Amino acid sequence: MSAAPHPRELLLIGGGGEMTLSVDVAVQALEQARARGLRTHVTNRADTLAATPAVTAAADTATAVDFARPGDTADWAAGRATDGERPALVFGVREMAQEAVAATAQALELPGNPPAAVRRIRTKDACRAALAAAGFRQPAVRVCRDASEARAFLAATAGPWVVKPRDGADSAGVRKVTGPDDLPAALAQLPDREAPFLVEEFVDGREFSVEGVFVGGSPRVLAVTAKEKLPPPYFVEIGHVLPADLPEETRRSVEETVTAALTALELCFGLFHVELWLTAEGIVLGEVHVRIGGGWIHRMLPHVRPGLELYGTVYDDALGLPVDLPTALPIPERAAAARYFAPPEGRVTAVSGWDAVRTHPAVLHAELRVGPGDVVPGFRSGGDRVGAVVVGAATPAEARELARELVASVRFTVEPVDAVDTGDAVPEVRVDLEPRPLTSSFRISHMTIETVDHLRLRLLQGGRTVGEGEITADSGYGQDGPAIAAEAEALARTLAAARDDAHHGADGADPVAPLRAALEKAAADGVGAPARMLVEMAFLDRAARRAGVPVWRLLGLPEPGRVRLLHTVPIGEDIPLDGRPLKIKLGGADDEQILRSLLGVPAPLILDANRGWDRQDWERLRPLLAELAPAVLEDPVRDPALLPAIRAALPGTAVVLDEGIATAGDAAFAVGTAGGLNVKLMRFGGILPALDALTDATEKGAARMLGCFLEPPRAIAYAAQLAGLCDWSDLDGHFWVSDDRPVPSYGLDSDAPGIPRIAYTPEPARREAAAI
Repeated sequence: MSAAPHPRELLLIGGGGEMTLSVDVAVQALEQARARGLRTHVTNRADTLAATPAVTAAADTATAVDFARPGDTADWAAGRATDGERPALVFGVREMAQEAVAATAQALELPGNPPAAVRRIRTKDACRAALAAAGFRQPAVRVCRDASEARAFLAATAGPWVVKPRDGADSAGVRKVTGPDDLPAALAQLPDREAPFLVEEFVDGREFSVEGVFVGGSPRVLAVTAKEKLPPPYFVEIGHVLPADLPEETRRSVEETVTAALTALELCFGLFHVELWLTAEGIVLGEVHVRIGGGWIHRMLPHVRPGLELYGTVYDDALGLPVDLPTALPIPERAAAARYFAPPEGRVTAVSGWDAVRTHPAVLHAELRVGPGDVVPGFRSGGDRVGAVVVGAATPAEARELARELVASVRFTVEPVDAVDTGDAVPEVRVDLEPRPLTSSFRISHMTIETVDHLRLRLLQGGRTVGEGEITADSGYGQDGPAIAAEAEALARTLAAARDDAHHGADGADPVAPLRAALEKAAADGVGAPARMLVEMAFLDRAARRAGVPVWRLLGLPEPGRVRLLHTVPIGEDIPLDGRPLKIKLGGADDEQILRSLLGVPAPLILDANRGWDRQDWERLRPLLAELAPAVLEDPVRDPALLPAIRAALPGTAVVLDEGIATAGDAAFAVGTAGGLNVKLMRFGGILPALDALTDATEKGAARMLGCFLEPPRAIAYAAQLAGLCDWSDLDGHFWVSDDRPVPSYGLDSDAPGIPRIAYTPEPARREAAAI
């Protein structure tokens, strides 16, 4: 009597990893198999099976088989098949299991990708070579076995470069280098320092990924995803937006390139996730994967395309069932975004705001894996993530902003771990420089800015960041990035080596006094203001972290609270007429036309000519300016002798000076001649000298504006510590440097130790008094 036939079986090789996301993917894959009447059998390493009970509970059977040895997995499956336990389908959701999946499918003569093709894409240099041979743009790459080979590659190619493992995931060990001096630190970050590694040319462009499924052996694109990453030197993804907001022609080109590449790589089964850059030269393909993308994309896609079952589609296709996927992607009516938490390093002492986030009606998924008592490591790879928020919204922009706002609304209070920064050891000083193109050109009266140098200075103890500064330098303003980096590094090393008890927090001592004295000496010795600001940021950040307070509290400043911004409009850009305070850049040939267009605008007007007018210009424009009666007129004329006449002609307008105001003497001149000044930390050399100038201006009743150059968000948040002392905050320069979308105001995480981070939370509702 023959045994009853088994129902058709799905063999899920590799199960799920221990991370929440990996477990969620595996459980979904098993549930969609069960919905199709498939029996499910999971294999994984014994320790991982024990650590992922949710996966084994979702499967009918589980067996300990190590997927890291593809041949062993294939032999085990073939032995089961001989005994009559032959699966109908072999599948895997984990990156590291894909070679075992392909080998097993081939051994059982089931649908799958060719093992050689999977091996090729899993070996990053081999994949690059295959794509280049097929005519696709690729960066130069070399497999290196030691530092000398890496230095030889750097010498033979144009930088910057990226060091990465030859076979890895989650951006672990991936680091940017700008020269040979960066190599030792980058090589130290590799997961396996004995294994060969890759050095490849850095690709400068916006990053995206393409998600899709193979149907009938052909790739079908489901969506293009926009990727957000933390700044180099690491390349950790901090968020995703799906679908990417791309022009139709660009999207079509991306899809055609990716599908052609997958075909050229001889891939034909399952799901795919292909990374790429959009550069000035065109599309440059990155890594290729035969699995769904991480970052909760598996939750985002079904939200954007209701009814889609990612894994079920693969099963239906492999089993010869109808697959209902359109050949052309419809315009989605919904969007989704994911954002990861990146709390500061240290031991968590308190978390606030989490309950409101996880219960928000737009949240598709939210998780937070740390609480009081847990230690947060540095955010250097995907394995360092401590939680995420996934949201749905009507448009990509709305989804992205909501995810950012919700993550920013959760506040973490941390303390140093086991007194890592006790002051007993000299901190390591690390300075990185990276040219960074602006998100759009920025035109003022005498120049147009396209690119800035991004500089980051870190103080490290035991490999952990204990203080950090960040600025950008623009050559148009005479700011030489490499020179600033060299000055800052030398000054920071001198300060780090100083053994001053007051600096290390002796009882009753002012922790800032030694730093102030050292920076004043540096100024007297000729160290430039940008370098002094960068160093001041890092050391004040360190002092505030060690004291467990934000910088504003360390310095005895009023809490910044919500910073309400001026909306800067460079020359040549459209002027929004929606009531927000406007800072209009003037000093060009079209000034009269621009001023006439502003007549009747209800918003407060701040006009900045950047010293673009002479006496004739002033006389010509004076009637219009008198009619407009701007709230502020900044740097109107080249000749300061005209300022008394301007002030007399515009009695209700605050006149402030900006260009060249860099010292206490300059500030006194601005207050005496114009009655106001615009303070920029990059000119003064940091908060401490700027604070002296603002205090003096306040005592004399002068108008006070807090300004910036085109600077990164951290530098803007640093300057915002002084916002409570100023009449106007012109602190929106980061919107040209980062991908942050311009907003009318932002808050600061004013309780976190060190330099608070900008938080884009919604404006609080205004309470209107009832009419009596």
